[in-house]
Amino acid sequence: MIRLRFAPSPTGSMHVGGARTALFNWLYAKKNNGDFILRIEDTDIERSTKKSENEIINSLKWCGLNWNEGPDVGGEYGPYRQSERLDIYKKYINFLIEKNMAYYAVYDKNNNEIYTSNSYPEEYKNESIVVKFRVNREGITEFDDLIKGKIQFRNDLLSDFIILRSNGIPVYNFTVVIDDHLMNITHVIRGEDHISNTQKQIMIYKALDWVPPKFMHIPLILGSDRKPLSKRHGGTSIEYFRKEGILKEALMNYLALLGWTIEEEIFNYKDKVDSFSPEKLSNKGVIFDYEKLEWICGKHLRMKNIDELFDEFTEWLEYTDNIYIKEKILKDKDYSLNVLSICREKVNTLKQLKDFSYNFFVEDFDYEEKFIEKFLKKEWQMS
Repeated sequence: MIRLRFAPSPTGSMHVGGARTALFNWLYAKKNNGDFILRIEDTDIERSTKKSENEIINSLKWCGLNWNEGPDVGGEYGPYRQSERLDIYKKYINFLIEKNMAYYAVYDKNNNEIYTSNSYPEEYKNESIVVKFRVNREGITEFDDLIKGKIQFRNDLLSDFIILRSNGIPVYNFTVVIDDHLMNITHVIRGEDHISNTQKQIMIYKALDWVPPKFMHIPLILGSDRKPLSKRHGGTSIEYFRKEGILKEALMNYLALLGWTIEEEIFNYKDKVDSFSPEKLSNKGVIFDYEKLEWICGKHLRMKNIDELFDEFTEWLEYTDNIYIKEKILKDKDYSLNVLSICREKVNTLKQLKDFSYNFFVEDFDYEEKFIEKFLKKEWQMS
């Protein structure tokens, strides 16, 4: 069975690049009647937060990218968490040490390696002790990327690398191998910034006598300056676009277009599952266009059933703490439906819809002082 996963680190808001990666994993799993798994990679204990994890989970649910496996949490699937699997990782670290494929290394306060051993160096227990993977520097490490073709690395350019930190927490390149194997992941779709990690991961697969999954590294989303999209270009998180009133269908529609060759421009991604394939993904970086996203959102806004738009609009008002306006709108639904039907022809987002329709519901007009002086305070004389 085809099995894919989305494995974010809960160290910040969920980036649209991560959402696109999750979308492509979700589409490929659904097309093949496979499984889509959510795994929280929270071994960076200093930077990982529960707040970020909750935001990631809520963002995925809002986007409609539901996973179909995981620990039971109140009748629904929760994510796997690496922080809850430390005993599993340590088992395989011990195995590599026993097979002389890994060893203990001691570092002094200046971060200089001062001692190595195949057994735990008890005499250095008060120093910084890590476990390092022993690299075979002969030959090359290679894999066939489903988008980029054959990729090769020279092993003589790689030094032994840490797989267990001095705090007892294993590193990403080790945990990802253990988890992907034990979870029977068949395909890994991720950003091309992970290509450099693949050499180390394949070495660990070989050391454990496991078969790696098929890898697919997709180009990054870029800003207008052709550098990776970041806050200097504008808002980048799912939460940001949600608060700006971008419809989830529109956001997923636009993210799908960033690298996926498909004939239609306006569509519901759930209707295009059968059309998805790695061969249709571009190998070039794609630029995020905020205006194009807004335009696509306007198309979806006007296509949406008016009752559905009413429900989504009032939910968005609640989400953005516009409770006062929501209460006004709910007082007379027939009137509100007529207002929204008219106003949505002039706007592209829910936020713009709120601003444009505001005075149809709320009579607290804002007047500029110069016009108050000119008109409202003027003594009018009847002639």
